[in-house]
Amino acid sequence: MAAKKSTAYDADAIQTLEGLEAVRKRPGMYIGGTGSEGLMHLVWELIDNAVDEAAAGHADKIEVTLHRDRSVEVSDNGRGIPIDLHSKRKVSALEVVFTELHAGGKFGGGAYSSSGGLHGVGASVVNALAAKLVAEVDRDGATHVLGFCERVAGQFTGSKFTAGHRLEKVKRISKNKTGTRVRFWPDFEIFDPNAAIDVDEICERATQACFLVPGMKVSVVDKRAGGRKEPFVFVSRGGLADLVDHLSIGENVSAVITCNGIDHFTEKVPVHGKMTDVERECTVDVALRWVKGYDTEIVSFVNTIPTSQGGTHRAGFDKALTSVVNRVLLKDNRKLAKLAKQEKHKATKEDIHEGLVAAIKVTFPEPQFRGQTKQELGTPPVEAIVRRVVYEQLKEWFEPGGGPRTHVKAIADKLAAAVQNRVESKTLLENKRKAASLGSTGMPEKLADCRIHGPDAELILVEGDSAAGPAKRGRDSETMAILPLRGKVVNAAKASQKAVLDNAEAQALFTAMGAGAGKEFNIDDARYGRIVILCDADVDGSHIRCLLLTLIHRYMEPMLEAGRVFAAQPPLFTTKIGDEVYRAYSDEEKERITDELCKGNRRRENVKWQRFKGLGEMNVDELRYCALDPTTRTLRRLTMDDGKEARDAARMFDVLMGNDVSLRRDFLVKNSALVDATTLDI
Repeated sequence: MAAKKSTAYDADAIQTLEGLEAVRKRPGMYIGGTGSEGLMHLVWELIDNAVDEAAAGHADKIEVTLHRDRSVEVSDNGRGIPIDLHSKRKVSALEVVFTELHAGGKFGGGAYSSSGGLHGVGASVVNALAAKLVAEVDRDGATHVLGFCERVAGQFTGSKFTAGHRLEKVKRISKNKTGTRVRFWPDFEIFDPNAAIDVDEICERATQACFLVPGMKVSVVDKRAGGRKEPFVFVSRGGLADLVDHLSIGENVSAVITCNGIDHFTEKVPVHGKMTDVERECTVDVALRWVKGYDTEIVSFVNTIPTSQGGTHRAGFDKALTSVVNRVLLKDNRKLAKLAKQEKHKATKEDIHEGLVAAIKVTFPEPQFRGQTKQELGTPPVEAIVRRVVYEQLKEWFEPGGGPRTHVKAIADKLAAAVQNRVESKTLLENKRKAASLGSTGMPEKLADCRIHGPDAELILVEGDSAAGPAKRGRDSETMAILPLRGKVVNAAKASQKAVLDNAEAQALFTAMGAGAGKEFNIDDARYGRIVILCDADVDGSHIRCLLLTLIHRYMEPMLEAGRVFAAQPPLFTTKIGDEVYRAYSDEEKERITDELCKGNRRRENVKWQRFKGLGEMNVDELRYCALDPTTRTLRRLTMDDGKEARDAARMFDVLMGNDVSLRRDFLVKNSALVDATTLDI
């Protein structure tokens, strides 16, 4: 606890403590939350401050240390935070930086022309959410130290803390040596107890920072128990081009293309209480290339800060890219000649993004962000500047005399193929839909269709061939159609539209319904009034039911909205006593029925229950009674909420049962509260 403070100190600190208490009351406004993500944000703030020094040309080394006591230390060899007396606050500038919101050298053309700090509140927010913080500054031939205990300035002597404003000189150093070291201990009365620092995420962010500031060397040292064994050290010389090369996976289609330029814009800002027009200089740096795969990797930055949610600079890039590809690169492309006659030859943003790897960076003073955590740029004029720079320079690269012709042609071929694939997939679906509307012609080969279509007809989706035979024999062929699902149903929660349309089982469902898919789905054209999902009552059956419901939710949503999707509820157990057949849908119901049957002289061991492992074990009569006869079967109507839950479950099935071992490992470790992570071999 802090020592008792003087009256003068209390008076001097009123405004400071009020400002920092506001951060503690509403931490989500400043760092996004109190979990691991919020805790990591404090680390980003200190790293950002150090990177700003390097970006301004005053530092070239940054070190991040994760200590055993859960504290984090960030040091740089920059100029060192000023230690002289602040003219208005009458305390050191160092104390002001850590106790005043919106205090720093990042406003109004001060010490930084551009920066990544959180609107000048970064250092003080770290202090506000720390139980303890110690700042050391190398400057003017000495190392100066100031500590903070529960936001109060002072000095630590061992475990004892004494409040006060005076900086302590702890040792003499060379006058040429400068820098800042900040170590903080997170306040776990604010943060969740299990909030943790991810060293791999820090290394990834450090790598990005090095690409943004060529020549800067960043080291990450993990001293925690079970932490990273070797220090991480990274330095880059090539900037964004190196970053794009680093992010490129697989075979490259083209070399890295770079675009850069400087432009100006005017915005109104308050100066001495009056809104005044201020001219800003904006520098644009972009690097991009295409690879032979289909995944998209686009990263964007404002000054030195990653903007994971994009913003106006990303919007300008996307618009420029779409425009220049259609107007220049794919203009009069022979492969698209047939599509041009149908006005279907224009590439969409999604087509252009297939296999695209890009990095976008804009640098200018006082950027406006949407939200305090700086994940999305909001400065409007930047969009037009980025759009102009990227369009003009890509146009020059795509035209004769620009980039290597073999590379330009390879990009054009890739993007033309993307347009063709998209149009062909949609055309294929439309053709099948048209064929479906004519009757049985063009229907899936495995579909056992009914004779009458319309609101009273139903399409029964059956899991596997073994259950399809009894279902076909037990149905009412007048109004019941059976569609067996033999292969793996695509996971529509994560697959692209093209992957869904190419999936054989999804194609069969869309074709049989004859009403289209996705935005094109028209419930009035549906050949069946209901869809009934009939799956085994086991884990595999639940998985298939989830995947089917997710597919319907994403691509045939009006069926769910209209209450036209059902799940049959087959029993788990059956027993016959005399001429009477009893069915149970759970272990509890089986026990309850057994209790009823044994109220007389019948012994429990004489009640022989049969457990159905799957629908294929049922004979025609059993299946008809349980799932096909409207007078005896049990159906559960599925809703939009069921569809959303199925989507989430499908994603979880993919985590737990998919091929990505790292996803499954991370989930199990994160959710194994009773397991000591240090004992796991991961």
